[in-house]
Amino acid sequence: VQLQASGGGLVQAGGSLRLSCAASGRTSSMYWMGWFRQAPGKEREFVGRIGWSDMTVYADSVKGPFTISRDNANNSVYLQMNSLKPEDTAVYYCAAGPSGFPVRFDYWGQGTQVTVSS
Repeated sequence: VQLQASGGGLVQAGGSLRLSCAASGRTSSMYWMGWFRQAPGKEREFVGRIGWSDMTVYADSVKGPFTISRDNANNSVYLQMNSLKPEDTAVYYCAAGPSGFPVRFDYWGQGTQVTVSS
């Protein structure tokens, strides 16, 4: 499975961005699609995930302003980010994993930079 994230950029606080992640490869390995982020000097953190049937889970820090969606026909997943804050500045990664629990992500994209200015 290969993942290609895009859509990052520079945005002012309060603005919006929509990240996209195009996936290719075995669809059975894409049951879960997730977004993670890593800010400078910090560990990578979970943002949210979406299952094949559109079940979503979000980190408390982004619940509300951020929405994850997916297009299974095109093997794509999206992260709509609204009301962005400077603390949302990070490299955002998409990830994919097979069905089952505990949820795991076996494949990772290269990341896209999101910078929110104050």
